[in-house]
Amino acid sequence: MAGPVPGALAHRYAALPPPLRVALAALRLEVLLGDPRDAANPYSLPALAAPAPALAGAAGSAASAGAAGAGEGARWSGRAGALLTAAGLGQVRAADQRVRALRPLLRRDLALGRAAVAWGGPGVPPPAGRVRGRAGVSSPVSSPVPAALLGPAALVAAAGGVLRQAALAVAGRGSGEPALRQWQPVLAAAFADLLACESLTCVALRRPAAPAPAPGTGSGSGVGAGLLGAVAGYVVPTVLADVLAQLGLVLAECGHGPAGTGGGMLAKLTGDLPLAGVDAAGAAYWQARLAGALPALAGEEPRTAHRGPVPAFFRLADPPAPAAGVAAAGEQGDGHTPDGHEPDRHEPDGHEPGGHEPGGHEPGGHEPGGDGVGGDDRVVLSGLLRAGAARAARADGADGGDGGDTGGAALGALARRLLTEQRALRRPCRTAGADPGAVAARALADRQALLWLAAAVLGVREAADDGRGLFLGGTHWALLALTGIAGRLGVPLPGPAPDPRAPVWAELAGRVRRGVDCDVYATRLLW
Repeated sequence: MAGPVPGALAHRYAALPPPLRVALAALRLEVLLGDPRDAANPYSLPALAAPAPALAGAAGSAASAGAAGAGEGARWSGRAGALLTAAGLGQVRAADQRVRALRPLLRRDLALGRAAVAWGGPGVPPPAGRVRGRAGVSSPVSSPVPAALLGPAALVAAAGGVLRQAALAVAGRGSGEPALRQWQPVLAAAFADLLACESLTCVALRRPAAPAPAPGTGSGSGVGAGLLGAVAGYVVPTVLADVLAQLGLVLAECGHGPAGTGGGMLAKLTGDLPLAGVDAAGAAYWQARLAGALPALAGEEPRTAHRGPVPAFFRLADPPAPAAGVAAAGEQGDGHTPDGHEPDRHEPDGHEPGGHEPGGHEPGGHEPGGDGVGGDDRVVLSGLLRAGAARAARADGADGGDGGDTGGAALGALARRLLTEQRALRRPCRTAGADPGAVAARALADRQALLWLAAAVLGVREAADDGRGLFLGGTHWALLALTGIAGRLGVPLPGPAPDPRAPVWAELAGRVRRGVDCDVYATRLLW
């Protein structure tokens, strides 16, 4: 395909358009999955949410059960693996783009999606059991998605599917049943939390992978995902557990119990959490890894971390550099490589030419020690809170008229409050690694992870604030997400601020009416 049509297609596909190859793969997959409302379709929402015995002969049942054992994994590879091959997923090798192309499948079923994310290509079955990224347990060697991020990536999309069902119920009946309007602020907060978790996951997927640990060191905590992967492995299931609980209340209030589509999806998702490694036990595993890394993560960040623009991996609209070893032949007609990336934009290690990362960060690996996490990720995330506090406070109507000075000032004040909390944690973190299993160390890991989640929100929001008036570049969702993070930390809010819940709900309700997904990219739905 050549000429203006491919670019136009990608821009119609999402507010933050993907490369053409990725958009086409996602559209083909959504067509192959069929109508999600047709109960006769084995990949429909009612069929996937039904108890397993009712789906014994369906492809969807085989795929869902495939996460539980090697025999069912082989059935998945033979049936649904062929579906992914037909959609062209094997040609999308960048981790974040692979997850994006899989989104039509991920939002329908967690277990099905987790197995799909782990799929490495034709003839490569997914791992049989849960994946937490422990040493020696990882995704297939040909899978582009780090094992630590398999579960979080699938959970974010699946939770977005449940949020959409709850928003449809409230938006569709709220005008006739005023009592349901009380759930609009709840769903707005859930939407902001979901965007925050997806922002962190996307940044972790786009970040150049950490170097493999030396043999016999006992590390390997990130399984190629570094600090960001460990943070996502802990904070995404922890935050989204609260979101799912709120969605359960909303669906029950709307009369959508387990027998309905929304309630059935939520029940199925909840039951699949252990299979995907994103239950409480999976989160605790990553919390312990972060607790062991606290001394290495408590250092003062260098001043260079605060200069220049936001680093490239926060700019979700820009494809990241392809991984080393990926074929470099360009896709004809759209100026992208087979991964869908633009050529010659970055060096193979993900840095800009000249030996410096975008934003003035020095290149380099992850610091030794600290259980395999730390280094550049710590520098970038610590710096973003400080930079976000300064930049957000200077916002003057750059968010497309959705709050101007007031929203920007409130976001800046909240970022400064969280920066103060981060600085207060440095001294106790330096001595916390002696006993990573101690309650105090785990509590510190929880607080640090939430602060890094806040940093990811600030980085993604600022990168999206490019003058196009995108919702992701506005202050409302970021302010609501950071307000929720401050509440989880027990940090008092800095003062009076505009309530962002009404505009965030308006965005969510508008998306479900227009057939747009609840993701950071604002992707249009086919069905």
